Amino acid sequence: MNLDIRVEELESQKNVFLAGEIDTYTAPKLKETLVPLTEGVGAEVVVDLSEVQYIDSTGLGVFVGVLKASDSNDSTLTLVGMSERIKRLFVITGLDEVMNIVDRGEEAK
Repeated sequence: MNLDIRVEELESQKNVFLAGEIDTYTAPKLKETLVPLTEGVGAEVVVDLSEVQYIDSTGLGVFVGVLKASDSNDSTLTLVGMSERIKRLFVITGLDEVMNIVDRGEEAK
């Protein structure tokens, strides 16, 4: 399966909508899209994962790299809309402790 990426910009907030699978094959495309979005000082990047069915360790690594990039540029990264299955991966790895994850139905800050 592929990964579809759609980016919408609303003032300083960049909304990224993902659909498909994030794995060894699609992770480079995701990284190429997300890292530049975090490079603007004070940028707000919101990634909607509601249509993502699968993430492997390479995909999790992309989010760690994007978080580091956003921290170094005083930007924010928020992950929204995770299924319980995907969220469990972030909990098991401890990434839920360092990333801003918003449950379905909550507003991204």
